[in-house]
Amino acid sequence: MSQHDLGKCVVTALEQYFRDLDGEKPSAIYDMVLRSVERPMLEVVLAKAGANQTLAAEMLGINRNTLRKKLTEHQLL
Repeated sequence: MSQHDLGKCVVTALEQYFRDLDGEKPSAIYDMVLRSVERPMLEVVLAKAGANQTLAAEMLGINRNTLRKKLTEHQLL
């Protein structure tokens, strides 16, 4: 799966979100999308890293402390 495929998934999901609103005003879309994508990304990368947080942080391109903060926010620790 390429990065382009991930983008298409986001576009499809957002188009469905707007259809489902049925005229209601959208709000906090940015946070909604990030929260929807971040948790599964963290779960998959952490699993691929064999639960090694240092390796997972390297794979994600973030600091290990940032990873721990995000894992805590998503109740993955």
